[in-house]
Amino acid sequence: MSKERVNFAQCDELVQKFEEVIKKPITKKSSVYYTGVDLGTACVVLAVLDENYKPVAGAYRYADVVRDGMVVDYIGAVNIVRELKKEIEEKLNTELLYAAAAIPPGTDALDSGAIKNVVQAAGFELTCLLDEPTAANAVLNIENGAVVDIGGGTTGISILKDGKVVHVVDEPTGGTHFSLVLSGAYKISFKEADEFKRDNKNHNEILPLLRPVVEKVASIINSNINGYDVKEISLVGGTCCLKGIEEIIEKKTGVYTHKPKNPMFVTPLGIALSCTQDIIE
Repeated sequence: MSKERVNFAQCDELVQKFEEVIKKPITKKSSVYYTGVDLGTACVVLAVLDENYKPVAGAYRYADVVRDGMVVDYIGAVNIVRELKKEIEEKLNTELLYAAAAIPPGTDALDSGAIKNVVQAAGFELTCLLDEPTAANAVLNIENGAVVDIGGGTTGISILKDGKVVHVVDEPTGGTHFSLVLSGAYKISFKEADEFKRDNKNHNEILPLLRPVVEKVASIINSNINGYDVKEISLVGGTCCLKGIEEIIEKKTGVYTHKPKNPMFVTPLGIALSCTQDIIE
């Protein structure tokens, strides 16, 4: 088993800075602002960078407008993005013009139009649309290995060789399935289970219950890295905040598996880093 560790220090520093500016935005004027819009199954995140691609503001909201990587509540999604955009604009006293967005890998023919329309209807000029694990790697900077983005409804996998993506796939199974298991086990509503799952202090208690679902995710990873020389797996996405998830996946795949300190904000920051001023028509 390879122990060629990726240095997450730069990633963790960027995420920490982003967490800080969510609470206290940097209001010093920038000549341009770049926004990353992450329409997740469980959470919508906006990450805003300045002209030097440094975090200056951000906002997020838990929502149910996307399921299994697909927009199911178009109006709701537009309203949330618009509201978060307005919230940040008021804090920065500026207008946010340019945004990038991301989709689960392999769904571009199905849902890229919906994502594009949501971002544009919310008042942004869309400048880039890429797949989620590739966006995450803009922050991780992995040369060789697999980036696994475990979201609410799906698990997206990008395999990289010499810094280039050679295989992408998106499979159903994610945090939604975790919440369904907990809802049944504790006989509580899905919403209550979702909130219970997000609380770090509950992770030691729920991990044994969720192990079968995590192992299912590991089997999905295994089947997709088979035939590729993958020496390490890097986990991102809100679902990967679950304590101990990386250890189960490493044990099942036999591949060194690790994650940043806060995997939830890696992808939206990567999306923002991919934003430019070149508008997509």
